[in-house]
Amino acid sequence: MEILFFLSSGLFLGWSLGANDAANVFGTAVGTNMIKFRTAAIVCSIFIVLGATISGAGAAHTLGRLGSVNALAGAFTTALCAGLTVYAMTRLSLPVSTSQAIVGAIVGWNLFSGFPTDLESLIKIVVTWVACPLLAAFFGALLYQVVSKLLKHIRVHLLRLDAYTRAGLILAGAMGAYSLGANNIANVMGVFLQANPFSTFSVADGFQFTAIQQLFLLGAIAVAVGVFTYSHRVMMKVGTGLMPLSPIGAWIVVVAHSIVLFLFASEGLEHFLASHDLPTIPLVPVSSSQAVVGAVIGIGLMKGGSAIKWRPLLNVASGWVSTPLIACLLCFVALFFMQNVFQQQVYVDHVYRLSPAVLDRLQRQGVEPGPLAELPQERVAGVSAFRNLLADKGLSRQAEHQVLKAARLASIDLQQDKIESLDMNGFTAEQLDAVEALAGREFDYRWALSEALAAQ
Repeated sequence: MEILFFLSSGLFLGWSLGANDAANVFGTAVGTNMIKFRTAAIVCSIFIVLGATISGAGAAHTLGRLGSVNALAGAFTTALCAGLTVYAMTRLSLPVSTSQAIVGAIVGWNLFSGFPTDLESLIKIVVTWVACPLLAAFFGALLYQVVSKLLKHIRVHLLRLDAYTRAGLILAGAMGAYSLGANNIANVMGVFLQANPFSTFSVADGFQFTAIQQLFLLGAIAVAVGVFTYSHRVMMKVGTGLMPLSPIGAWIVVVAHSIVLFLFASEGLEHFLASHDLPTIPLVPVSSSQAVVGAVIGIGLMKGGSAIKWRPLLNVASGWVSTPLIACLLCFVALFFMQNVFQQQVYVDHVYRLSPAVLDRLQRQGVEPGPLAELPQERVAGVSAFRNLLADKGLSRQAEHQVLKAARLASIDLQQDKIESLDMNGFTAEQLDAVEALAGREFDYRWALSEALAAQ
């Protein structure tokens, strides 16, 4: 029961995401009266669940690097504050970013716990908040040009075009819902990855239902409930509030939105690009709201821009700016009450050790180990105590963060039976051989395991 209570905030955040972000998948279709709300809700719910359980792991790891929320009470509070922020914006009929809400809440947890925010991951996420609407606007404008020219050369009866458009909206919506589940389930359950209460089990011969898939399935069901119970108002806002859209325009918006979300969620695409020595696209939970608004603007600009309702657009943009700030502040205050009033452990402190191996790694990373060599090499419990030791060593913020990451003990024991229980789907034969070659070895640091795997 305790586990279900702590997970309830994640389920609430999932409900909020379904209530708000389902509008981004089918809002234009429902707003233009091409698809009934009930049909949209059913299709959206099914494919959100499929996307979350099949392809949801990729974007979650970036959130994990941003801040490793490592206690159930802390994860509960973080998800609850993000959910409350999204719910408040939903009450205002604003299609806000769930991604920004959870990122803001995680930064609030970092500030309260004393753990450093991974600036590299934060910058990567913030950059995608800018790139997402721009990419969506590009795809929206491109698709509008292509489809407009195609329709001029192909004569289709009006009734048949209407039927084709409805079918296209359903297919595009299914693709968009799958992409939404794959990309945004990290926002719902990503904070619970470090404190995941589930364990992997076999459901059939040779098929395993991993702990992460169980967590994501639970979150996806909550998203589906949000779609059915509370998404209609925001759907109408997206469908008609920013710019009048034709049925063809509605289809283009959904397709452009789906492409952008898929690009930032597909592990398969990342592996393909990396295997061909091409630049990879970061796996980041981007804002589906920004993708839809960007696509609408792209179409509007291709029409000259006069049809765009700029005042509602500015209201939506103000929601994007305020959402992470509100979630961050709310989470910081809520964690204080959770820890000091309700006596709950909201974070688990790490243990650190500046061993010679750590100093060597830091030197290879460009951090001068001279001042650090004077520090004691015994274990130090707690991030605050360890940061106090580093306080007068003249380290930059980035260098301090590198020291914290490198010196954090992990105590990893690669036992053969544990290796055999891992979900190895998606690993190449060479990667599997590398893991098997390390069976029986122990590692004091995560980076030591990464280097050993790379050496194989």
